[in-house]
Amino acid sequence: MCGITGWISFERDLTREQETIDEMTATMACRGPDAEGTWVDGPAALGHRRLAIIDLVGGVQPMSVSTSTGDVAMVYSGEAYNYMELRDELQRCGERFDTDSDTEVVLRGYLRWGCGLADRLNGMYAFAIWDQRESKLVLLRDRMGIKPLYVYRTEDGVLFGSEPKAILANPLARCAVDADGLRELFSFIKTPKHAVWAGMEEVEPGTMVTVDADGMRSRTYWRLTTREHDDDVNTTVARVRELLDDIVPRQLISDVPRCVLLSGGLDSSAITALSAIQLASQGEQVRTFAVDFVGQAEHFVPDEVRGTPDTPYVHDVAQHVGSEHHDIVLDHGELSDPEVRRTVIGARDIPSGLGDMDTSLYLLCRAIRERSTVALSGESADEIFGGYKQFHDPVAQRAHTFPWLAIPFGPIRDAAGMLRADVDAALDPAAYRRESYESAIAEVVHLDGESEMEHRMRISSYLHLTRFVRSLLDRKDRMSMRVGLEVRVPFCDHRLVEYVYNAPWVQKTYDGREKSLLRGAVRDVLPESVVQRVKSPYPSTQDVLYIGDIQRQALELLAQPSHEVWSLVDGTWVARAALEDPAVLNSAYRHGIERALDVATWIDMYHPTLTF
Repeated sequence: MCGITGWISFERDLTREQETIDEMTATMACRGPDAEGTWVDGPAALGHRRLAIIDLVGGVQPMSVSTSTGDVAMVYSGEAYNYMELRDELQRCGERFDTDSDTEVVLRGYLRWGCGLADRLNGMYAFAIWDQRESKLVLLRDRMGIKPLYVYRTEDGVLFGSEPKAILANPLARCAVDADGLRELFSFIKTPKHAVWAGMEEVEPGTMVTVDADGMRSRTYWRLTTREHDDDVNTTVARVRELLDDIVPRQLISDVPRCVLLSGGLDSSAITALSAIQLASQGEQVRTFAVDFVGQAEHFVPDEVRGTPDTPYVHDVAQHVGSEHHDIVLDHGELSDPEVRRTVIGARDIPSGLGDMDTSLYLLCRAIRERSTVALSGESADEIFGGYKQFHDPVAQRAHTFPWLAIPFGPIRDAAGMLRADVDAALDPAAYRRESYESAIAEVVHLDGESEMEHRMRISSYLHLTRFVRSLLDRKDRMSMRVGLEVRVPFCDHRLVEYVYNAPWVQKTYDGREKSLLRGAVRDVLPESVVQRVKSPYPSTQDVLYIGDIQRQALELLAQPSHEVWSLVDGTWVARAALEDPAVLNSAYRHGIERALDVATWIDMYHPTLTF
């Protein structure tokens, strides 16, 4: 896992711009604390920061190969989980290797197969190849968008990077957010290609981008495709388990310490149990980590989102599989610390507004990094198997909008009222959401003979897998890589995603509950308490002291009436929220305060030019 960046300029010699490429590369230091390097030649400059995972000595980057017609150089972030099979195939074709790294496998795979390499890879990756032979740049991103990659067009080429901050470090990039960028921020959706920053694009998942003197072109090498599903329920359950039994061992391959993020839910518990079985076969004990908050397990109060605390279920799983377990218990001061918020905003480059759910994830990753370098996570199982409440809510099922916007609770909806009325009118985020929704559902194929209900649920699954999960994957990547922790997401293996996506809804709920297929596939390795547990989202603190902390910070912000945040946020609304009794503060006010503080911190850090 690493951070990559680069600059292609067809009208200048970038050997004279070493200082700039060094500055761009330096912004990726947290993603790659182990080593750094640049490769510059004429119109191309590549930068790399390395987090060493496989072949700690040999996988140094940028990596290049000389051919008779020119050099081919690469900067690579991520993991190719099938690199051993590809290496064997390449050796049979006559390729020779100088290292044991998956990076060299990918590079030599490009030399052998060209752009056809994309179809052969299984993993999470974002990489850039400068092919001197044809004077072109090739950018490639994994199928699900697990690893981030951004690009910014210039007059004579492009800038690119794992994160926007790498691009913004180049003086050619404007640090600006226009009306569409603000709509993206405050509409609670993630539009494909949209990067929020003006002039910047996200390379879409499953996409290859090529850049040469004639311009930039994109080719989709993978997309979520609708197909007939012919397997019965028992066969489908067995196939899910078969895939997981192949996926988890692949994603445990590492030359550095590994662990699993454990929440006590079905998803992370399944990954934990399967990892424990695999590691036990190698004479190792699985290591697990969970986040908790001071006093929460003892004083938990059920609400409309979370019905049970995580800790009892976490401990059931840890005991069941015999893991070396660690609870990371956070207090209100850590969660509300303005410096932690700054770190989180700096990691994400945008104000997400998720408050303690972001800061706790960052603090959890920071604690894990003291003991492990690689962690497996249960992320994306809810999107694949149908775990969220909105999948099962009749109103959300029939709504003509994104399902997560149709439910009457949660931070996505709660913070909507904190915008100034004139800003809300100018941006019209409701219209933006409608247009985005219509564009998204037009991509979903209606199978012959498919019932209206089945098609509605296929649409819901498609929206979660192509819009919703990308935000969560980006969040997990940024929080973990801020501390140099590589998080792998086994449920995002494209083979599993394709297979389960096409299973009919009646199979996904065959036992009358959420995530039926996953539950059936792994119940034999889990404690019964977890098998029967109802879905509970990522935890959030219930500590009234945390609420008091952020209210005080909001009052301090209100004492700065000239702050640019008030050009977006309704100060009267924030004042009302900040003066409420913290013991009874409703979720709308709480999440609105968190989002306002995030926006203010973002403005202080980035000083973006805002136009709307």
